[in-house]
Amino acid sequence: MDKRLLDILCDPVTKTPVKPLSRGQLDALNREIARDAVKTVAGANVAAALKAGLITTDGKVIYRIDDDIPVMLADEGIGTTQLHDFPN
Repeated sequence: MDKRLLDILCDPVTKTPVKPLSRGQLDALNREIARDAVKTVAGANVAAALKAGLITTDGKVIYRIDDDIPVMLADEGIGTTQLHDFPN
């Protein structure tokens, strides 16, 4: 992802900066998605594994990246508190 774009992106609700998910974080998230155990902030099931994502620097919310486009919609965020053994 372009560094300039990453520098201006933030959580749309809290304005917390975001950073790319690490490989370990992405793998942990996708394991939970495969178990059908992940919901968005709006309560919708997350059905498809993520290829990439952004996480707030406080580690609370994940946003997916689709076709190199960050989906920074508040309702589409994924809260990390629902994820078991999620690496910080």
